[in-house]
Amino acid sequence: MFPSMTMIRLDLTGLKCPLPTLKTRKALQSLKAGERLEVCCTDPLAVIDIPNLIRETGDRVEIVDRSDRGILFLIEKTGQAG
Repeated sequence: MFPSMTMIRLDLTGLKCPLPTLKTRKALQSLKAGERLEVCCTDPLAVIDIPNLIRETGDRVEIVDRSDRGILFLIEKTGQAG
């Protein structure tokens, strides 16, 4: 788990590809290194798309929960470019 720091929550439930990834990218741009973003979405493609985005940005991602209700990601801004 990530150390406790600033957490921003992003509720993207109901949005379909590519919106969850685009909105996650935009939210990450406003974060400083060490800050975290919690992303909740229901689009099944987000399981592929958001980790791919984070691979590009060089940040860290963890899938915290994946259920019938949706997918919960925890992303930490590292300040490194991928």
